[in-house]
Amino acid sequence: MNKTGDSDFRSTAKKKNHSIIMLLLFFSTISGSRVKARLIGAQFLIKSHSIDGFGMNTPRLHQQAPDNEQALLRRAQALAGYSLAELAQFAHLPLPANLKRDKGWIGTLLERFLGASAGSKPEQDFPELGVELKTIPIDEQGRPLETTFVCVAPLTGNSGVTWQSSHVRRKLAKVLWIPVEGSRAIPLGERHIGAPLLWSPNEEEERRLRQDWEELMDLIVLGKVESITARHGEVLQLRPKAANSRVLTEAIGEHGQPILTLPRGFYLKKTFTTPLLARHFLL
Repeated sequence: MNKTGDSDFRSTAKKKNHSIIMLLLFFSTISGSRVKARLIGAQFLIKSHSIDGFGMNTPRLHQQAPDNEQALLRRAQALAGYSLAELAQFAHLPLPANLKRDKGWIGTLLERFLGASAGSKPEQDFPELGVELKTIPIDEQGRPLETTFVCVAPLTGNSGVTWQSSHVRRKLAKVLWIPVEGSRAIPLGERHIGAPLLWSPNEEEERRLRQDWEELMDLIVLGKVESITARHGEVLQLRPKAANSRVLTEAIGEHGQPILTLPRGFYLKKTFTTPLLARHFLL
């Protein structure tokens, strides 16, 4: 980026930081010895992070993966408060009109700033750290607007697969959650990035995930994949995941015969991610 562009971006950062700080101060409430910042709408997830006299980090593009979790978190924190249009301009990435045909665009954009290295490989986005990146669209109250894709479900070759060795457990062992304003009333470019959360499931969360995974996998192995609906599972569900109905994959039928069916994916239900965000962001 040229000096003029870099200067403009820093100027935007200073102005934005001032605005966020004023909102934080205005809507702060004291609870015991703890100060909790609660902003109107989804902005209560947006925080400023001081590194200089102006207070806000300037996001940087990273081609190399971060060395550790702290470095990854700092990179993610530097994005909080910026709009998608600002980040897209900085990354020289075209901004789509909407996400109907570009559902993975936000993730692709953020990966450029975070230095994700996995690409389309079936492993964590930051394999060296064992961390998966998940963006999560939220409404004005900070609640998730949709389910969260975890990974593609294996419909064959599941002999000997356990929860401990499953792709689902590996993907969810450690997640960097990045909330993004997702209301349809907000134009895509004007939606802001929220404060990141580096999360691992606690004992109860893992128990619930494992229970649902085992029940769904039992149905798959028994040849009942086509009877599974999105209602199955308390916190984890199995749903078709394909570009269109013509995309088919091999599975096992009720009588053990090979069949062709739509690919399936594991998704976290909103009943899981809503309390997760609420607990960590004091909603």
